[in-house]
Amino acid sequence: MPETTPTETTVAEVMAELAELAELAELAELAELEDPKARAVNEKHGDDHGVNLGRLRALAKRLKTQQELARRLWETGDTAARLLALLICRPKAFTRDELDAMLREARTPKVHDWLVNYLVKKNPHAEELRLAWPADPDPVVASAGWALTTERVAKRPEGLDLAGLLDTIEAEMKDAPDRLQWAMNHCLARIGIEHAEHRTRALDIGERLEVLKDYPTSPGCTSPFAPVWITEMVRRQQN
Repeated sequence: MPETTPTETTVAEVMAELAELAELAELAELAELEDPKARAVNEKHGDDHGVNLGRLRALAKRLKTQQELARRLWETGDTAARLLALLICRPKAFTRDELDAMLREARTPKVHDWLVNYLVKKNPHAEELRLAWPADPDPVVASAGWALTTERVAKRPEGLDLAGLLDTIEAEMKDAPDRLQWAMNHCLARIGIEHAEHRTRALDIGERLEVLKDYPTSPGCTSPFAPVWITEMVRRQQN
């Protein structure tokens, strides 16, 4: 076998080192975005990062799309790095299995939400995953399936069994774990808002189950309690 020349070996090593340095440089920029006050607020919502998201988006805008860097940032396991990865990746470049694995690794709420909204929804496998995830024994994974279904309820309801979805929500939402319950409640509200023929039943389910009825809501914000949410959004649409 022909031996690799010293020059070739050196070039390969240098290129690898440059790639590593470039990756470390991006992580250093992320570290500079750390804000203790932002971390305190985020931790109250279950997120373990202190990065100002506006500045993070500005960094992503400067980097533009870099799929390989996005993969490396994701592999660090760091929440801020993963959020940046989701902003600079190519959503259509991931396989179904990759998306499934990434979702199961995404345990913080913000990474989970961005993964579903910025990546999965734009991927060709979104519908396949929408059908598979709701039945998953992991409630966090199941909640992603419900989030994808809510997207279809609002934008592409053709072919959906809305009455069947209400049946499931009525039977399971009350005792569902928090994140899954939140996702099912969102779907309930969206059915009531977007589909007048199911509105009365959606309101009735919300009133009887009382899910998120006492959820603290900031002034000027709409309560996530489905009857209030549905009524307010319908009022705005009519106006």
